[in-house]
Amino acid sequence: MSDDPDCQAPTGIPTRPEAEPARATPPAVPRAEPPHPPRSRGTAAAAALVPGLGLVLALAVASTVVGKEFPLVGGPVTGIVLGVLLAALKKPGARLRPGIGFASKRILQASVVLLGSQLSLAQIVHVGVGSIPVMVGSLVVCLTAAYGIGRWLGVVGDLRTLIGVGTGICGASAIAAAAPVIGVAGVEVAYAVSTIFLFNVAAVLTFPLLGHLLGMSQHSFGLFAGTAVNDTSSVVAAATSYGRTAADYAVVVKLTRSLMIIPICLGLAWLVRRRDRAAAKDTARPRLQVVKLVPVFLIGFLLMTTANSLGVIPAAAHHGLSELSVFLITVALSATGLSTDLAALRRTGPRPLILGACLWVVVSVTSLVLQFLTGSL
Repeated sequence: MSDDPDCQAPTGIPTRPEAEPARATPPAVPRAEPPHPPRSRGTAAAAALVPGLGLVLALAVASTVVGKEFPLVGGPVTGIVLGVLLAALKKPGARLRPGIGFASKRILQASVVLLGSQLSLAQIVHVGVGSIPVMVGSLVVCLTAAYGIGRWLGVVGDLRTLIGVGTGICGASAIAAAAPVIGVAGVEVAYAVSTIFLFNVAAVLTFPLLGHLLGMSQHSFGLFAGTAVNDTSSVVAAATSYGRTAADYAVVVKLTRSLMIIPICLGLAWLVRRRDRAAAKDTARPRLQVVKLVPVFLIGFLLMTTANSLGVIPAAAHHGLSELSVFLITVALSATGLSTDLAALRRTGPRPLILGACLWVVVSVTSLVLQFLTGSL
């Protein structure tokens, strides 16, 4: 047979038709399910926060009730203690961690913003020129001592910063403001708050006796309590036992002293940025942008303080905002307690406690000396 494709087959022999290509079987159409609305990422993320937030809020409510019964202890300290105890009994699982982490960071920042509603820039004038050197001088000496004594004792840098800021400014509130700026671990926050609380109790018990021993006036003791005691509740407790006039003046001094949170957090933000840049070995050395140094929550704090100074926040709302701020701090510190690693806390050892004791003595002595030098003792 010829290979020519045009060659026909012999007559009588039927040609075999070419096979047609098999037709593909159409795929089975799945049975339509009833449509479900897609779940957005935001909704899923919010749902993940609910279990942990529920636990933290319940713990904060219980801590607030205890704090009302024992004002010397207060809700925030009770919250962190109960959180640590609960974490020791059963460490929170993965289902609870998102909500706990949200409370220890975001709610903590919100509580600092609300603190600004209790402060007024005009209060600096009201407390008198004589108190400013005592407040600023005590703070500078405290932070310097925290750096020097802390290094000598071998206390970790971030922990000694928290203890120094808490002792020099306003206890747990200052620690709450500084912690997100420098990015410390929960165990360090827990240790710092516990240390500050211990010496707050010591101040409440011993300062009135010391004041009577030195023959201090109501005005002098109010300045002393406002500059040397940390948390507001402890300032009120110590000063009230000395006298009503001392208590009124001490609270104003204490609130004015809280304004130091702003420059201190700005300075810490600048130091952290410089440290991170050095760790990354940046050779280009980009130009420093001051705006990026300022944490968003600190801007909120400053705006709230300014609004209060201008009278935008009505006086009738102050008490409610104060209670809400304390409750949010209790929520945040309860979350911090739940996330505390007790093993790491034990490994930290007694040195931070010794640092807290040294700073307590340093601030107390500095306040008295500065009052003597300025003639306000």
